[in-house]
Amino acid sequence: MPSPWREVTDRVKLSLPGPALLPAANGTDTGSRIVLALVPTRVIPRNSAGSFATRRDGGIVFCYTQYYGGDEDHSAARIAAIKSDDGGRSWSEPRVIIGGAGGQGLNVMSVSLLRLASGRLALFYLFTRNAEDCGPYLCYSEDDGATWTTPRLLIDSPGCYVLNNDRAIQTQAHRLILPMNLHRKAGTRGMAAWYYSDDEGATWRESDSRWGVGEGLSGLQESGVVQTDSEELFSWARTDLGSQYGFRSTDWGMTWSAPQASPLISPLSAASIKRLPDSRELFAVYHNHSGHFPFVCEMRMPLVAAISRDEGVTCPWRKLIEADTCRSYHYVAMHFTPSALLLTYNAGNARMAKFTSPLRLRRIDFSWLRRPA
Repeated sequence: MPSPWREVTDRVKLSLPGPALLPAANGTDTGSRIVLALVPTRVIPRNSAGSFATRRDGGIVFCYTQYYGGDEDHSAARIAAIKSDDGGRSWSEPRVIIGGAGGQGLNVMSVSLLRLASGRLALFYLFTRNAEDCGPYLCYSEDDGATWTTPRLLIDSPGCYVLNNDRAIQTQAHRLILPMNLHRKAGTRGMAAWYYSDDEGATWRESDSRWGVGEGLSGLQESGVVQTDSEELFSWARTDLGSQYGFRSTDWGMTWSAPQASPLISPLSAASIKRLPDSRELFAVYHNHSGHFPFVCEMRMPLVAAISRDEGVTCPWRKLIEADTCRSYHYVAMHFTPSALLLTYNAGNARMAKFTSPLRLRRIDFSWLRRPA
């Protein structure tokens, strides 16, 4: 069976016939380079939607969705994990940690890993029963991912409660926040909702705010949340209205302001935002369609890093990560090590057939991030 993973140096090579995929930006810059590609095969046609955590021994674990029944969102899938012991420069073979839906639904997908204040690892993922019924599950590990508790459903209500990958956070007040998007029926506009827990996931409550938008077709989708330096929470969601829409909470997620257009000008694609370590700055990775960089309308490109020094009000600093206008980049996860940023994302090629969207893992030195664009 072809291996579903492969280490990469200067090129990312497909295990299927066709041209090699070249890193689109900074491919020869040792400060920003692709260190691994989870390459699609006919056995595993898609790898996607993962999240990182640092182990107690300083190593890193990355859990992700491994599709084995096709490459569509509702194809059969399971959760796999790989490990790194050298700061993300090299990675182990994958190991399946959560099997598929087992005939009870379509798949499991969309992973969020979180190191809790208690020291445990929490793993959130979506269980999809059908196109109109999905919700988040949670399990824990006391041994850094070697074993996991029995997964437990968090929201037992009708509808699709979507939690995107790499989204769960724990605030400095130890409250867990899950930014969710509710779809009552397939094809309806998404609504933004937030769930929180003050006992590390044993019990959950919905915030008092639930928001939608009256314009566009998509509504609010694939939300995220981050704690700002002022102890506020900033949340955002993708839209088809030309930008990410943002919300703010001053009471640790109990209530949220009405959605407003943010400075992240983008197509209908998810953005990822986290706090830079030991910094007041917010670091975003998204598809910049402001015109600052070349782009193709409605495509998920280019992939751009941005820094906000005013808690998301403006993002004056921007730098290209991937610029190929023939590619689409999506399902980003990010993680900070002491010296580098780790990014994963799918890199699809619109000119090629299926089985051609590797999950790239890029390692970016902080010195490269701080270098003038």
